[in-house]
Amino acid sequence: MPSQTSLDNSSLDTLDLIDPDEYVKNGYPHAAWKRLRQESPVHWFDVPGGVGFWAVTKRRDILWLSKQPKRFLNAPRLAIFEEGAPPAERDIRHLLVMDPPEHPKYRATASSWFTPRAIRSRHAEVERITRELLDEMAGDGNTREGDFVHDLSAPLTLAVLADMLGVPREDWRLMFHWTNAIAGSSDPEFQTDDSDASPETEFNDARMGMFQYFTALSEKRRADPRDDIVSVLAASTIDGDPMPIRELLSYFMLLVIAGNETTRNAASGGLLALIENPGEFEKLRKNPGLVDLASEEIVRWTTPVIQFCRTPVEDVEVAGQPIKAGDSMCLFYPSANRDEDVFEDPDVFRIDRRPNPHLGFGLGEHFCLGASLARLELRTIFRQLAERMEEVELAGRYERARSSFLGGVKRMPIRYRLRPS
Repeated sequence: MPSQTSLDNSSLDTLDLIDPDEYVKNGYPHAAWKRLRQESPVHWFDVPGGVGFWAVTKRRDILWLSKQPKRFLNAPRLAIFEEGAPPAERDIRHLLVMDPPEHPKYRATASSWFTPRAIRSRHAEVERITRELLDEMAGDGNTREGDFVHDLSAPLTLAVLADMLGVPREDWRLMFHWTNAIAGSSDPEFQTDDSDASPETEFNDARMGMFQYFTALSEKRRADPRDDIVSVLAASTIDGDPMPIRELLSYFMLLVIAGNETTRNAASGGLLALIENPGEFEKLRKNPGLVDLASEEIVRWTTPVIQFCRTPVEDVEVAGQPIKAGDSMCLFYPSANRDEDVFEDPDVFRIDRRPNPHLGFGLGEHFCLGASLARLELRTIFRQLAERMEEVELAGRYERARSSFLGGVKRMPIRYRLRPS
């Protein structure tokens, strides 16, 4: 990893914010983002062989842009990818690439399932699933080793979302495969044994498998509706007509990936932060009532969604920088969540941080649809861990996801002792 001195002395144009291999090796480029916030909060970067972008790194500017959805569009560019966006992206039309007036119509079709009141009704289920997974991890209460991602954070988020969708238990592993293959299409670990398959091929194969599955499941639910999201979306209408098939299948894809990847990564990154800051973990153990604040700090600290793009429809000035209509503006949320003008000691993990106006769930029109569910899952996980985890440490090197779009820990071996329930 480049030293702080080398970062300070280098040209801003040499900073690399989108190389997925750098995220694997070094994690989030917080030192680079800090320089940009201080020296050039809206800065142009060229992309070799691609279209450049403006990096927006201050919270105030991201806030201002996000509150004007008709002036700064989500379409046509979802995010910045070093390899270029997957060709299949043009075949996908979900909420993240929609703008008003279309976006609110589609969002409303499933929004009732994700309101705070609706999510509260799932509290007992989330508690039960978490307890059962921890019971399995605990064994007889002696010291054990395992992978936290594999043993808790991944199966919990998968089980809760699959149940809401109405996916039968025997098909849950398919969902796990699809979310890894699509979100991690550039990660060699999630590619098939076909050495000749490109990331685009891997992405397309997983996407088509998911689309075929949900096409068949939607047909079943139209004939025999149940109390699940697939039944609701399969019967939904837009302006009086059935939701178009491309938008319907894209909706399912978004729910599967966003519902699994982001909370899974926040949970895994949250435990990593507590291991690396044992004083904060001890504080939580002594006072589990801090779990709500701790969960918000975990979202701020991990910020699983690294970036989204906005495209201005007219020439505009942001932070004194003239921007042309059609330019890509890349909003870096982890940078906003370490903004020195907003957060006291932003590079310190503190579970009782208050206030904590992080942007980990986005804001405005595109505020995360599943934020209430993510909060419930994180609070449940870390409250039960605070009550039962007697010892925990890393048992090996953790591995980060190969992505500059969705960040997180994909593997985290731990040595621990959990009190049986």
